[in-house]
Amino acid sequence: MSLIVQKYGGTSVGTPERILEVARRIVRTQQAGNQVVAVVSAMSGVTDNLIKLARQVAPHPAEREMDVLLATGEQTTIALTAMAINGLGGHAISLTGPQAGIVTDSVHTKAKIANITPKRIHTFLDTGNIVIVAGFQGETLEGLITTLGRGGSDLTAIALAASIKADLCQIFTDVDGVYTCDPRIVKNALKIPEISYDEMLEMASLGSKVMQSRSVEFAKKFAVIFEVRSSFNDQPGTLVKEETAGMEKVVIRGVSVDRRQAKVTISGVPDKPGVASRIFNEIAAINVNVDMIVQNVSAAGSTDISFTTLADELPKIEKHLGPIVPEIGAKGFAAQGGIAKLSVVGIGMRSHSGVAAKMFELLGKAGINIQMITTSEIKISVIVDESSVDEGASLVHAGFGLGRPEP
Repeated sequence: MSLIVQKYGGTSVGTPERILEVARRIVRTQQAGNQVVAVVSAMSGVTDNLIKLARQVAPHPAEREMDVLLATGEQTTIALTAMAINGLGGHAISLTGPQAGIVTDSVHTKAKIANITPKRIHTFLDTGNIVIVAGFQGETLEGLITTLGRGGSDLTAIALAASIKADLCQIFTDVDGVYTCDPRIVKNALKIPEISYDEMLEMASLGSKVMQSRSVEFAKKFAVIFEVRSSFNDQPGTLVKEETAGMEKVVIRGVSVDRRQAKVTISGVPDKPGVASRIFNEIAAINVNVDMIVQNVSAAGSTDISFTTLADELPKIEKHLGPIVPEIGAKGFAAQGGIAKLSVVGIGMRSHSGVAAKMFELLGKAGINIQMITTSEIKISVIVDESSVDEGASLVHAGFGLGRPEP
């Protein structure tokens, strides 16, 4: 008997009909001789509607109360899914994140999992039940409800699979695997049969919306092999695992686009020790992640520092960083939206040269200006105008020969 964890995203459980279809799939999995733990997200659109409700009663709602509110979305789905399974003749028990033993730190709206005690899950499994767990949520040691941030149900599933030592973890979504690029941007993108943790991690953090990056980090750390596949068909998906020797033969695995970017520039920063530390300590203190950082060559004792972050973090940065600009002796502070990040990813870059040159040439010939550049061992990312990013993705995807031939 195998122990399987299945995760179903918001579109997979978006309507009562879809919940019934998911219930049938879960029951079939158990009837095939498996124990099943299913992690479910809030129904499609529910979380966004809850956020709108909150802002109608308070422009800046307390993050603690937002967690209490948003956790109800998944709780609705677990109850409905358990009802559907029981209605089909199965035996299901629904558990909230805290009931499933998920303990987190105390950072509201984007908490990190600290520990999982799955004793209650095993008890229900051993008595023949299917266990339905609410994704995206947990509780602090003090018993406060927390949520794990956007895509947190992926993290719940991976973490549960590790803690209960599952034989297989399946991430069911509205796409049937990981593609060489978003098929909505590049029509001839191809599904990738298997991909390494490192490549999947880069693609997730660079804008691929198939998986949350923190969940891939967790999977790599605890060696959880998982499959990304569609809940709308029975086709095999993309297997995410440790890299193998053959994977390096592919230079570029995929192209990612992230439109949610903003650039912040602090101009006229005194070029002396400790100033950059003051800036980025201030950002770290408000739990904002920074991506690309560029510092100009110093001139006349001052320099400009630019960095990128998620666009929805701008209000927080402006509120907390703006006041310290005059304190550190800088001359100006500017925030810019309307930009996007375009990236190429592949572990084959480690042993192949010329990838950056080719990418820059493809964009340059199309007249697409590169505003910032960052690289790692297996990725190259550039910031371009958001209006140009789709064209750039198509050109780079074709330039590296990633798509299926045009008919």
